[in-house]
Amino acid sequence: MTENRLTTLLAGRPAIVDGGYGWLLQERGLPPGAVAELWNVENPDAIEALHEEYAEAGATILTTNTFGGTRPRLAMNDLEDRLAELVTAGARLARRVADRHGILVAGDLGPTGELLEPLGTMTPTGAIACFEEQIRALVAGGVDLILIETMSDLAEATAAIAAAKAVAPHLPIVATMSFDTNLRTMMGVTPAAAVAALADAGADAVGANCGRGPEEMATIAEQLVAARAGRDGGAGTGRESAAGGLLLVAQSNAGLPEVSGDSFAYTVDPPALAAHAVVLRDLGIDVIGACCGSSPDHTRAIAAALA
Repeated sequence: MTENRLTTLLAGRPAIVDGGYGWLLQERGLPPGAVAELWNVENPDAIEALHEEYAEAGATILTTNTFGGTRPRLAMNDLEDRLAELVTAGARLARRVADRHGILVAGDLGPTGELLEPLGTMTPTGAIACFEEQIRALVAGGVDLILIETMSDLAEATAAIAAAKAVAPHLPIVATMSFDTNLRTMMGVTPAAAVAALADAGADAVGANCGRGPEEMATIAEQLVAARAGRDGGAGTGRESAAGGLLLVAQSNAGLPEVSGDSFAYTVDPPALAAHAVVLRDLGIDVIGACCGSSPDHTRAIAAALA
């Protein structure tokens, strides 16, 4: 069996993805509602510093600050004509830090913010074109893999995978969805359906990010593992398929935000998220990280727990 491309790229390193960016950047001065990608050129030191903190904490995969870097998302703030500039700059910042630490850079793609037909007006062809434009800019910045995250619609996720295969066929593809509505995405997709569809579309790793917190993520992880085992005709954890077949990913939020004075605070501390990471590993999840509300302190605890 041919080895999974992400497994090959990791070359024996643990697969630990970094944590939250948007909320931390706001904590560090990004105005509420401002475009985070602008800081790739207007405040690059802040972005590079956060990447450095995650690398020092033990992340082996850094995520570029490009989640909202598609043309429709940038157009909401009249920044669509700066797409290549902002996205490539974001990739280069992560690349510089990753090279210092000998780790990897994931070029980050989030949802376009548009609904695909028949619920909206964007066509699958239009979605592919949007993602191709962003991926070209990420590749120009030197990313090692493509990370498609926080998706709700399988059609949009598979469009992003198609774009990655067209623009950067040599790069591994990771695709995660947010199962935040009764263990389904907002569009009704189950973890099992995501495993089947995203693997068939060509992802090297499939899984879940964001969501409602570790307890629910553990349940989602069980379903992901069972779906992989069923897909491969295996039993138990399905880990026997990981070396050559599909890898599984889980990145939980640090709980849900609660009002604390005049701001929000997330409820899951680093030791608790680290304990959750061990649960995920023991279930059979291959790539583990964190999402909203997490910080380099959470990543440090996760890395230590998984060492």
